[in-house]
Amino acid sequence: MRSGRLWARLLGVEKTTVERVEYDEQTSVVTAHVKPHERERRRCPRCRRRCPVYDRGEGRRRWRALDLGTLVAELEADAPRIECPEHGVLVAAVPWARHHAGHTRFFDDQVAWLAVQTSKTAVTRLMRIAWRTVGAIITRVVADLDAGVDRLEGLRRIGIDEISYKKGQRYITVVVDHDTRRLVWAAPGRDRVTVRAFFDALGAERSALLTHVSADGADWIAYVVGKRAPQAIRCADAFHVVSWATEALDVVRRQALNDARALARTEPKGRPGRPRKDGTQASGPRPGHERTRALRHARYALWKNPENLTSTQQAKLEWVATTDPLLHRAYLLKEGLRTVFVLGHRDGPDDGIDALDRWLAWAARSRIPAFVDLGRKIRRHRPQIEAAIREDLSNALVESTNTKIRVLTRVAFGFHSAEALIALAMLSLGGYRPDLPGRT
Repeated sequence: MRSGRLWARLLGVEKTTVERVEYDEQTSVVTAHVKPHERERRRCPRCRRRCPVYDRGEGRRRWRALDLGTLVAELEADAPRIECPEHGVLVAAVPWARHHAGHTRFFDDQVAWLAVQTSKTAVTRLMRIAWRTVGAIITRVVADLDAGVDRLEGLRRIGIDEISYKKGQRYITVVVDHDTRRLVWAAPGRDRVTVRAFFDALGAERSALLTHVSADGADWIAYVVGKRAPQAIRCADAFHVVSWATEALDVVRRQALNDARALARTEPKGRPGRPRKDGTQASGPRPGHERTRALRHARYALWKNPENLTSTQQAKLEWVATTDPLLHRAYLLKEGLRTVFVLGHRDGPDDGIDALDRWLAWAARSRIPAFVDLGRKIRRHRPQIEAAIREDLSNALVESTNTKIRVLTRVAFGFHSAEALIALAMLSLGGYRPDLPGRT
């Protein structure tokens, strides 16, 4: 094998001629002077059309390549500018690197693979780059993958949800394919404009092929889905519907806690002191303080599912049933709504819908304002809730995806844009990952 071909294989470059190689002992950098093959010169980086040379640009430039053992390797070549009839004046494309990149394709692909498979520290130390550089590389790699793969092809059943990725009400809207269980689309924002952007990317023809859309009760999702995909069955997410009941239960709990605090303010201050000589206490019993303390620690016992309660939480729930019938009735209403979806999944949709009818009647006559309001809200969203029971479709897959994105959010701390986080999520959860360079 000729030395030029050997160096090309070592550096991971294709359609490239290696003219000479230099080694700087002071910086421990190997520099390979290269040039594209004749057929690859003077090409537009966007449309790949051969174009006339505009000027020499800024002269020769360098690209970081994969390390050669313990040595840093770089490529150096001319970077002329070409004039494309369609895209204007641009720096000519090179076969070893992506447009606007300071690293070779093999370097980018290895960084993207490592970012998905290993820790943040491992990537930055092994590749000798900053974490922000990792974010820029991932964004380039995902854009290159998206140019050759249509993630939105074949969508029939989708789930839409939002996730907070940063303080200050910063959200990302995500779309998941229920059939392939992959993340297919994500964008910054949480409003109608963001959902419209997804349907714009999907197109009118493919939007008409959607059969099911699962989401929470957010109006900004339901409105756009109703306009762009009116034929799709809209299913309310069971988790979010039950969370409405949990919020109503917490309203009742906080009211009970406030009543206990009001009673505590009328009682003597301070804890009971030592008994007097005659055997009586320095201060009498303080039921308001005791009730306040007990209710403050009853939150998780009321929130959790009965089968997941600890023995201490079960005792706390029994105390609530004995001392506060109103709060206990609110707890039973919350559990009753959860049972509606359990019955629909286990015994069939007819049993689930019949249970929903009974629950709505129970909530209406409960004389608990929070649950009376919840009953009205559920009646407004009843078509979507019934569809979720009949189709047995929920946003559980989307919530699972959101949990994984939250983990990636911690990994991506230091990325200065939502696009870099989205790119990392698409690499990890989108089903298309770059292979390690040189592996087939």
